[in-house]
Amino acid sequence: MSSENPPSPMQRQQSSVQRQQSSVSDMGDPDDCFSMFLVFMSYIVQQYERAVVFRLGRIRRKAQGPGLFFILPCVDEYRCVDLRTVTCDVPPQQVLSKDSVTVTVDAVVFYRVFNATQAVMMGNISSSTTLLAQTTLRHVFGTKTLSEILGNFNKINREMKLSMDKPSDVWGVEVELVELKNVRLPHDMQRSMAAEAEAGREARAKMVAAEGEHKAAKALRDASLIIERSPAALQLRYLQTLNTISDKNNKTIIFPVPVDLLRVISTQLQSGSNAAFPL
Repeated sequence: MSSENPPSPMQRQQSSVQRQQSSVSDMGDPDDCFSMFLVFMSYIVQQYERAVVFRLGRIRRKAQGPGLFFILPCVDEYRCVDLRTVTCDVPPQQVLSKDSVTVTVDAVVFYRVFNATQAVMMGNISSSTTLLAQTTLRHVFGTKTLSEILGNFNKINREMKLSMDKPSDVWGVEVELVELKNVRLPHDMQRSMAAEAEAGREARAKMVAAEGEHKAAKALRDASLIIERSPAALQLRYLQTLNTISDKNNKTIIFPVPVDLLRVISTQLQSGSNAAFPL
């Protein structure tokens, strides 16, 4: 029975080198592998986006973007956050004013994310902003009377924005604008306000008419005083009246007769005198 000689150290080294070369050739070209690796590592975020990278579940660093960034496969993951302004409609709700009047109010809120790292901590930013706007709306309207609400929409909008700024900053959200869309009153309140407005208009009309009559009476009084002080003015007014009457095609013209003349005529008629009337 023949026995085989064990391989020499030189033979073992040559065999190891051959195996390594074989494994490298099985993997393919190293440049191709590196290119494929870069493809799976690189991502692009838009100008209006930011990418928050998590490494093994923890936020790695500040938000990435805009542009190209790299992550490690199987170790990193990322979440894109939109930084554009979002419109949020606040559904109509009934609120109670300071003077115990129930009104139905709806509004619209404009907000945007300014800190993507803080924003990813919120489950639903849109829902949270809507609920915050509803509670703020009830609080602000509860401190205003109905007349203040109807006459100061701009002031209420500013107060709501300031009230929402502090809690929304913690979320990484900036409230840009709050606008009241509509304030609806109960029907009986609308009727009473319409009646009150109508009464106010009638009162103002009566005041204007009374003021006009007062001015007219004052003007007549001043004119009578002027005529009383100047007999020539009375005669001029008499002639002006005759001229006005003659311009019209009237068949009957009435001439005013002095009272003293009528008294003389009456005396002569009673005495039965045939004497001539004095001129």
